[in-house]
Amino acid sequence: MQTRPLAVTLGDVCGIGPEIIAQAFRRGEASGCVVVGEVGVMRRAAAMTGGGLAVAALDRAADALDCPQACIPVWSASGLPADLLLAPIGQVDARAGAAAARCIEVAVRLVQAGDAAGIVTAPIHKEALAAAGVAYPGHTEMLQALAAAGGNAPPVRMLLANDELRVVLVTIHVSLREAIERITFDAVLETLRITHRAGARFSHPEPRIGVAGLNPHAGEGGLFGDEEIRVIGPAIVAARAEGIDAHGPFAPDTVFMRARRGEFDFAVAMTHDQGLIPVKYLGVENGVNVTLGLPFVRTSPDHGTAFDIAGSGQADPSSLIAALRMARRLTQAE
Repeated sequence: MQTRPLAVTLGDVCGIGPEIIAQAFRRGEASGCVVVGEVGVMRRAAAMTGGGLAVAALDRAADALDCPQACIPVWSASGLPADLLLAPIGQVDARAGAAAARCIEVAVRLVQAGDAAGIVTAPIHKEALAAAGVAYPGHTEMLQALAAAGGNAPPVRMLLANDELRVVLVTIHVSLREAIERITFDAVLETLRITHRAGARFSHPEPRIGVAGLNPHAGEGGLFGDEEIRVIGPAIVAARAEGIDAHGPFAPDTVFMRARRGEFDFAVAMTHDQGLIPVKYLGVENGVNVTLGLPFVRTSPDHGTAFDIAGSGQADPSSLIAALRMARRLTQAE
């Protein structure tokens, strides 16, 4: 029996986040969730998606568990811009960036206080965050810092998953040139450790991990680059010495296919696009982003704010629904 709600953050109010949240409630997929956001924004989203949904401001996050299905419970985040509803839908706006960041902060406080079981984040826009002066380029970095709570920030990694493939990334939101510089022995080994520890939550207590190389053909014995010889291979050897069932490095153009076919439970990618392209190719509507290494569960859809269709009420909530289902599964596995 669920005893604490999942906290669902509003995302960028100029994008499709509020709409897909409303759609998830409309389809009965968000029961036991509380939206961390703003009542007026969610009322507008409910109207955009067909109406017929009540929106209630809660005094306690736990009261979300008692809300009827046709009601969106909202925990009003303090400190939001007073004119947030004036931020133009479909455009980058600093007010939306500031609100998105504030909702994330409040959601983390809820879960740290034990008032929420985990966090599901609607899409944010990185340009809007920057316009608001937010110091973090994305969810992963912000959540890592908030989880530190005055201490050392925990090492975290991004996992993109669907029913066919799970990919963990060594590097994320940096330029490709900087990403290559960040692929170090320690970074790869820590990724393998985090992936191994996460396996039990995904019903794989001893996960088989296939590791992608960085270069074409995994370097072809040093002909096309030596990162596999100098960095990635030695990190795999060290991981295996710790009892981690890691294999590779393999050619990046085949390792994801091998994982999809069942040879590996997880694949490890060196860079953001190397890992996200195969997952998203299988269908954005099915993908879920999970932050591994946090002291709480966090999931999100694997798509962005979709400014081009924001406000139309036609955004597909499937990836958010998948993220909600994944969060429930992971919190139950804790």
